[in-house]
Amino acid sequence: MLQTPSGGAGSGTAARDSGLMSIGTVLNVLRDEFPEVTISKIRFLESEGLIEPQRTPSGYRKFSPRDVERLGHVLRMQRDHYLPLKVIREHLDAMERGEAAPLPVVGRQRSGDGEPEEAERSTVARIGRDELLAAADVDEAELREWESYGLLAPLADGVYDAEAVTVAALVAELGRFGIEPRHLRVMKAAAEREAGLVDQVVAPLKRHRNPQTRTLAEARTRELAALTMKLHSALVKAALGVRLP
Repeated sequence: MLQTPSGGAGSGTAARDSGLMSIGTVLNVLRDEFPEVTISKIRFLESEGLIEPQRTPSGYRKFSPRDVERLGHVLRMQRDHYLPLKVIREHLDAMERGEAAPLPVVGRQRSGDGEPEEAERSTVARIGRDELLAAADVDEAELREWESYGLLAPLADGVYDAEAVTVAALVAELGRFGIEPRHLRVMKAAAEREAGLVDQVVAPLKRHRNPQTRTLAEARTRELAALTMKLHSALVKAALGVRLP
């Protein structure tokens, strides 16, 4: 549960008395649980209607404890359940109206330790085409365009791996910044090369007859995937020459 601060220097007497916080204070609160969150991310979530902070006469945002708690829910559902923003917004709005709102299952779920749930270790979660369109809040033409650039691809039976929801949501968000699907082919190619490198390392373990060794291969794959993603992120930050969280 997120803990809201009692008020810090420079926030103003009125803000302290009312429990309102500046966006910088909110960022510090959230970073305990979400180290990757940025001010730009908070502003983006506001623009998408996930939160509605108050504004001072001079235009500065002031966040209530409820805003911070709602932000935490949004970030948690993105991180743990891979839900697109539209689905998250509808889910939280329903909860606030007092309606029964079970969490939609459209992406890969995680357990408390951050690992996939046991049921998903043995089976691949699937999602139909209509479900994917609804979850990503895109139309058929957009999905076909993404598929034409290799960003998404259905499985043999026409359904999608649940990870497609995450890809679709990210492609849609990048599109809001003017980054088109054709621009993302280089990312797709880089991801395939990284996956190929990981697969090359674990291939001998995967071919082993011992079931325990094959289980080790799965764990090693997850470990190497996490390391390659961290390295990729660090290299992008270094190439941009900017300091990011």
